[in-house]
Amino acid sequence: MSATTPRWTFITNYGLVISYIYHNPKSTAREIANEIGVTERTTHKIISDLEAEGYIERRKIGRRNVYDVDPELPLRHHTKQDVLVSELLEALTSKEDVVIRD
Repeated sequence: MSATTPRWTFITNYGLVISYIYHNPKSTAREIANEIGVTERTTHKIISDLEAEGYIERRKIGRRNVYDVDPELPLRHHTKQDVLVSELLEALTSKEDVVIRD
């Protein structure tokens, strides 16, 4: 671990992936992995988990996947089930983030 890599963070890889997908719904798993700093395999696993639980929906447009996030689902932790995904996404959105939607 390099001197600039934090030993821990407040946001899990799942939170980072869903946030990235929300802001970049046409991104590939490779692009997501490179941006958040995990392997492409880890990214595929997270995407599959999020899709299986209904947090994201994957659809094909040509050869690419495009993702939609369901912002109205609650967070999964038993102490935070009164918080919606939309609230998490809002908290993780910087002023510079631009949502690209079709």
